[in-house]
Amino acid sequence: MRADRITANLPSRDFEATCAFYARLGFAEVYRDTGWLILARDTMEVEFVHHPDLVPEESWHSACIRVDDLDGLQQTWDALELPDDPMGRPRDMSLIENENGVRFFCVIDPDGSLLRCIDNGSV
Repeated sequence: MRADRITANLPSRDFEATCAFYARLGFAEVYRDTGWLILARDTMEVEFVHHPDLVPEESWHSACIRVDDLDGLQQTWDALELPDDPMGRPRDMSLIENENGVRFFCVIDPDGSLLRCIDNGSV
């Protein structure tokens, strides 16, 4: 399994807003046209499709990021003090361990997409 990889495409209502949010997480634009956007952070890549009619509060989209240094990523992103999620809930990037011992934390982007950041060592 390749570490630090995102495994799904996500919707974006506005590529500029998406780039601004993900830039705070350390992502930079790799490719963009009118319908497609690719952002990268080190070995992580996330791809977006233009979806201007998306309602963030109704979004069911998600992606998984499997990383080797979950604790470091969580501490880095948690320190950013990101604004509340699109539903107005305060951000909570606390580490979670499920009943199977899988460790992860979550981030919801401005379009309502859920990123599950999962520890490679716990899967």
